[in-house]
Amino acid sequence: MNQESATLIVSPPVENSRLTTLSVLRPVMPELDAVRGIAILAVLFYHGFYWAIDLSHFPPAKRLFLTLMWAGRLGVNLFFVLSGFLITTLLVNSRNRLDYYRRFYVRRILRIVPAYLLTLATLLVARAAPLNFVLLSLVYLSNLTPLFGIPIAYSVLWSLAVEEHFYLVWPAIARNISNRALITTCLLVIAASPFSRLLSFYLAQRHGWVSYKIFDYTWNCADGLACGALLSICLMHFSLSRAALWKISATLSLLVVAIWIVALPFGILSQHSPVGAALQMVPLNFIFVALLIAVLLLGSGPYRQWSRSPVLEFFGYISYGLYLYHLMVFNAFQWLFANGLIKRLDIDPFWALVIRFLAIGSLSVAVAYLSRKYFEEPFLRLKARFA
Repeated sequence: MNQESATLIVSPPVENSRLTTLSVLRPVMPELDAVRGIAILAVLFYHGFYWAIDLSHFPPAKRLFLTLMWAGRLGVNLFFVLSGFLITTLLVNSRNRLDYYRRFYVRRILRIVPAYLLTLATLLVARAAPLNFVLLSLVYLSNLTPLFGIPIAYSVLWSLAVEEHFYLVWPAIARNISNRALITTCLLVIAASPFSRLLSFYLAQRHGWVSYKIFDYTWNCADGLACGALLSICLMHFSLSRAALWKISATLSLLVVAIWIVALPFGILSQHSPVGAALQMVPLNFIFVALLIAVLLLGSGPYRQWSRSPVLEFFGYISYGLYLYHLMVFNAFQWLFANGLIKRLDIDPFWALVIRFLAIGSLSVAVAYLSRKYFEEPFLRLKARFA
């Protein structure tokens, strides 16, 4: 995903912001790269073991494992919370700069656009997506194409559209209102999003089928970004001790458990129920905020090694390219298989899935690494020159 680097410029306190938790908010927070690594691996497992797979062919134990891989799609929601946190921290701490807008948008363009355009070009050349979808994606409307009667032809692009809409409006808001007003704005978004999803559910139900695509619309998934932004502002604005932050993380975790216990009988597990449509994402966003608090505390404390992982940080390093490209690699494999260019292995279907995942996953990682090192990095080095 197109997240800001975990290397931040934490400036002196601004506009009543009291950065008394400087040990938590630091110029470099490598533990957040590990969180990003967890998120991209979750998405990879989702597409490798659940997405577009007929689970009826598997015995109960293996079917249960594959079903649990559905949770991997929540890696995108973790990306949203992390992005809201990082971007808001950057914006609030640079709101007094004369080059505030130019610096932010130039850095975003250099980080996001090259690999994104490469992806769209590849989809066109490979005829893996129709021209009308690519053109709408070019202006970051991938998640809204169903409103134009156009299917989302390359599914991972929907979340990038949500992020871009966030980048379009949030910098102006973050610069022009106070921290307290930002907190109020975030709380309003968090409170309104379930009602927006519920309204979308009932509107879709009138047509006889509730597609999960309606929950990809920006206004239906903005609360994840708002949760991350709220955490950022609270860390900068309030004098919160480390003990208080641990208590907040624990309280959020207990709240999540309570929500699930109360809402389970009412169908929170399925977005095809009104309660699930409205509330399924709420406890998940809360637990991701609790996770971020815990990781930040661990990463800034004496047991920081528990929050660090070279493997996860590597996946965080290549996460944007891996997110963009991996599904193309999966789709290319399926095309080769469907056209008889790859033979079916005469082994247990579950182990065939495992082999497919290892082969395609490894190739996707290699492509993402080469992209980051030799294609994306030259653009990233221009950040210091132009922004």
